[in-house]
Amino acid sequence: MIPRLPPIVEFTALQKRYGDGPVVLADFNLAVAPGEFVSLIGPSGCGKSTVLKLVSGLSPWTQGELTVAGTKPRLARDRQAFIFQDATLLPWLTAQLNVELPLQLRGMAPAECTAKARQMLALVGLEAVRDYYPRQLSGGMKMRVSIARALTLAPQLLLLDEPFGALDEMTRNRLNEELLALRARSMFTALFVTHSVAEAVFLSNRILVMAAHPGRLHAEVKVDFPYPRQPELRGSAEFQAKVNEVSRLLHQVEEGSTV
Repeated sequence: MIPRLPPIVEFTALQKRYGDGPVVLADFNLAVAPGEFVSLIGPSGCGKSTVLKLVSGLSPWTQGELTVAGTKPRLARDRQAFIFQDATLLPWLTAQLNVELPLQLRGMAPAECTAKARQMLALVGLEAVRDYYPRQLSGGMKMRVSIARALTLAPQLLLLDEPFGALDEMTRNRLNEELLALRARSMFTALFVTHSVAEAVFLSNRILVMAAHPGRLHAEVKVDFPYPRQPELRGSAEFQAKVNEVSRLLHQVEEGSTV
C-alpha cells in the first residue's frame, strides 16, 4: 500500500477577521494534497482571495490552525509563488529582466539568472520578445511573463488570484491550456481563484464552492476528467454537465439555500 503524502496546505477550524470587523472566514477546514489543482469559486466577498493571502503568509488568521508544507505559512514562502490578476511587471524592466528579478533577489549568479529566465520565457513561448518592455506586450503576453517569473523559483505551490480575469475568452482559454501544460512539466500544486465556472472545470481536479457573510465552504465538486485536457473537452456533454453542476451550487449560494 502506497502511503498517502501529508497535505501541502491544511486549514483546521480557521477563522479570519480584520481588526474589529465582521468575520471574513468562519470554521474553514481544507486539506490540499501535493499535486492537486484546486479552484475556489463563489460570490464577491466570500473570502476566496483571503484564503490565498493566508496561505502566502501575507495576512494572519484570527483563530484555528494553518500549515503550509508542514510549517507556518511565512516559513514556507520559498516554496510557493503568487500570481495576481494584474501581471505586476516593473515597467522599466524588459520581459527578460522582470523574469530574472526573483532570481537576482535570491543571489543567483548573473549568468545563471539570464540562462534560467531565457529558459522560462521560451517555455511560455516568449523568447522572441524577451527584450520588450511591458508597454509593448499584450495582456496575454504580460500574464505569460508573470507566470514565467513565478515558475523560475520552481515552486511546490502556486497561488493564482484570478490571473486571467481581465483577458478575453479566447486568450483566457489558450492560457488555461498553457498553464496545464506547464503544470504537467513542473507538477506544482495549485490553488486557483476564479469567477468563471468553465475555467474552474477545465483546470481543476477539485472545485470548492464558497458562500459569503461569513466566508465558508458550501460544497465540493470533484472533476474526474483525465489530464492532459484538450480544448475539445469544452464542447463535450460531460463538460457541460459539470459546468451545470457547479453553476447550480453557485445559485444555491446566491439564494442562501443549503446543499
